[in-house]
Amino acid sequence: MAETITTHHQLTGWEKPDLDLSNADWRSGSQGAGDVQIAFVEGFIAMRNGGRPESPSLIFTPAEWRAFVLNAREGEFDLT
Repeated sequence: MAETITTHHQLTGWEKPDLDLSNADWRSGSQGAGDVQIAFVEGFIAMRNGGRPESPSLIFTPAEWRAFVLNAREGEFDLT
């Protein structure tokens, strides 16, 4: 079986730490498969696909998370 290699690239302007999410307390908004999960870790908010928890997580600062939630509530994103 071929070995899988994952390469991590630091993004230019990325001002967020490389968080250890292995013990994060992931919370779901619903019980559906593949839903979005969030966790609060070291002052940041991590978001992942609950159906594929091994996939990369998005990391938000509190200000970014607030802007995301407010814009989603106002219908800024097409969630269909």
